[in-house]
Amino acid sequence: MLFGSLSTGGWLDVLLCSDRQTRQNNITASSEYRSLSMFSRKISLSLLLLFLGTHIGITQQAVKAQTPVSPATNTKSVCPAQLGTFIDTAINRPLFSRARWGILVKNLVSTQTLYSHDAEKYFIPASNTKLLTTAAALKQLGADFRIRTSVYQEADGSLRVVGRGDPSLKDAQLTELAKQLRQRGITQVNNLIADDSYFQGEVVNSSWQWEDVQADYGAPVNSLILNENAAVLTLLPQTVGKPLQIKWADPTEAYQWRVENNSVTVPKDEPGVVEVRRDLKGAVLHLQGQLPVNSPPEITAIAVFDPTQNFLRHFRQSLAAAGISVQQKSSAVGGNNEREIAAIESPPLSELLTETNINSNNLFAEALLRTLAYKQPLTNNQNTADVGLKVMQETLTQLGVNPNSYSVVDGSGLSRKNLISPEALVQILQAIAASPEAKLFRASLPVAGVSGTLKNRFRNTSAQGIVQAKTGTLRGAIALSGYIESPQYEPLAFSIIVNQSEQPANTIRQAIDDIVLLLTQLRHC
Repeated sequence: MLFGSLSTGGWLDVLLCSDRQTRQNNITASSEYRSLSMFSRKISLSLLLLFLGTHIGITQQAVKAQTPVSPATNTKSVCPAQLGTFIDTAINRPLFSRARWGILVKNLVSTQTLYSHDAEKYFIPASNTKLLTTAAALKQLGADFRIRTSVYQEADGSLRVVGRGDPSLKDAQLTELAKQLRQRGITQVNNLIADDSYFQGEVVNSSWQWEDVQADYGAPVNSLILNENAAVLTLLPQTVGKPLQIKWADPTEAYQWRVENNSVTVPKDEPGVVEVRRDLKGAVLHLQGQLPVNSPPEITAIAVFDPTQNFLRHFRQSLAAAGISVQQKSSAVGGNNEREIAAIESPPLSELLTETNINSNNLFAEALLRTLAYKQPLTNNQNTADVGLKVMQETLTQLGVNPNSYSVVDGSGLSRKNLISPEALVQILQAIAASPEAKLFRASLPVAGVSGTLKNRFRNTSAQGIVQAKTGTLRGAIALSGYIESPQYEPLAFSIIVNQSEQPANTIRQAIDDIVLLLTQLRHC
């Protein structure tokens, strides 16, 4: 579960923080996306809490709030008849001559189309894909659905841990499981078995880019997820000329990785650039670059290499802390699962949706996609994610979403094979808004200037507090789709996606934000 400022001549110049400010805000590990090599990326709140447990200092860069300066954004009112001219002017600037824009704005009450530009065409949606996943999950599973992790005792005394893909599972929950076992009088386990078979298929989508699967926001998705399948580390400068020091949030991680440290500490106030890479073939960490001797610690997280063994190792530690010794540990598939002696459940789905959308958590989205298949019988060669995608499509079709208006291959939006039209996204927003789940779904979306990936966007503007929308960022693909509750106009549903632009993400994002600001200023006239 995981980011500047700009100055461009022309329409509506502003300063804007990045869509990946989830890291800056200490609230997400996943999703909008960026390279692991850029150390300004911050990690998720849950991973940070793990890190803070090691009492290592964390510093963060200041985030610049958005400060609109254009007269257009300060307009007190925009008539619906003017909207098309304003938006056309924004997207047809020479700055965006190579970009593809897809925009749809509809009145949520009357379904009147207020503006449309290539709304029926396919675009790479980035994390806007999560709107499909979470809408389907809410409709299929219900707000109170919980994911259960069980411990079963077998006839020979072995303990089998059966995971069902709870993405929220942390060391604290393992401590609770160990406590339950100790209360049952268990003090020794001959064989601790991890059953990681609930989710079938590859743990990493084959269309994800190699640099993404190294990072915490591209962590593997399996049945026994722990600590978001990420390992947290910090880098500290030493004396000049020496390599940077590595400290792990979990000290035992140091024994799991072979580190190739080609970094160096440089004199005071020199530039600091560090690159961290994880080998895709083994638990090898590559570190290169430099930090000045007066640099604050740099913190990041990487995807674990073997999530099942990672789970077993941590659970064994929890059992030992509870006074339960483990003779051996192993992984196996299948069992009678007749005698459950301990169990822990995830928070309700409503809370899992909040983490997925507000903090754009990829791991949560992928786990929910696979959970959609929980009622479907699977053959041995079926991919759980594929079955989840089928259930998603069936659910969205029942909601009235045109099945030909999108084509997706994952649940998070990390894949560039995902194709979604603004039309599809607005249809989803409209359908959910008219459903009994409307309030819960909208509560899972970031609020402009207030929360999640929109916390540092739209501050001190007409959009603050009245725009709820899902962000999306990949290189060359920026998106924003959601709702606007203007006090002077009917509620709106909108989707704005930009693809194939060579402009910096901040430049594109600012143009999108300016359009949203115009929508907040709509009045009847």
